Amino acid sequence: MTKLTLGTHPFLLGFEQLERLVERTAKTGNDGYPPYNIEQTSERSYRITLAVAGFREEDLAITVEDSSLVIRGRQTDDSDQRIFLHRGIAARQFQRTFVLADGVDVGEAVLENGLLHVDLNRKVPDSVVQTIKIKRSAEA
Repeated sequence: MTKLTLGTHPFLLGFEQLERLVERTAKTGNDGYPPYNIEQTSERSYRITLAVAGFREEDLAITVEDSSLVIRGRQTDDSDQRIFLHRGIAARQFQRTFVLADGVDVGEAVLENGLLHVDLNRKVPDSVVQTIKIKRSAEA
């Protein structure tokens, strides 16, 4: 018996990209740091909130790359100028990747009280009805 995958199902034409998207999402390599929340703020908008305590605005970079929202944090390590008796807070880099669906745009980003908020908006696609004309085949 042949197992049908999403991209090979006979009624789902052109969905091969969705299968590649699922594979790419599984390979993002997020290690759990920093912790984050995703909330739906309205019918067509979302907010991603990352806990980035200790990061300044200039330590963070937010980009959209190939339909993915990529948030990077890079702190400068000034530990050679300080003497720690105990070091429980490390200057740690991170990269968090979120795959965006078609029609989802990144809005504004706000850093507030150690939390980075990134707003996303989903556009409503226009409803299109297309009529296809049927031609007669040429008789030989």
